[in-house]
Amino acid sequence: MVIYGVAILAISMLIGVSAGELIGTLIGIDSNIGGVGLSMIILIVAVNSLSKKGRLKKPSQDGIAFWSAIYIPIVVAMAAQQNVVAAIKGGPLAVLAGVLAVLISFAAVPILSKSNKPKKENASK
Repeated sequence: MVIYGVAILAISMLIGVSAGELIGTLIGIDSNIGGVGLSMIILIVAVNSLSKKGRLKKPSQDGIAFWSAIYIPIVVAMAAQQNVVAAIKGGPLAVLAGVLAVLISFAAVPILSKSNKPKKENASK
């Protein structure tokens, strides 16, 4: 059922955000540290594990895919906005580090896509 996929997504989000809050508290910062990232890792591991065991049916996978397509980009955009505000307040070095990280990521996309293409075999053999 689609609702099971949504439930897996919600549980992953709750666990990840709670863990992010706990990490922030443990290191003395009044903020969530990596909660969304932890949520996504938990979701990926849970879905992969359940799929391998055959316990995740197609409608559940559809529920996860639907909400992931809607929810994840929104959360990432919100987190990115917070990071930009913090970087600008942090000074030019923080802004430079952010810009360099984005440029390196953009440069890595074509390299990674080329490395993923299957090699063509020689047709003359």
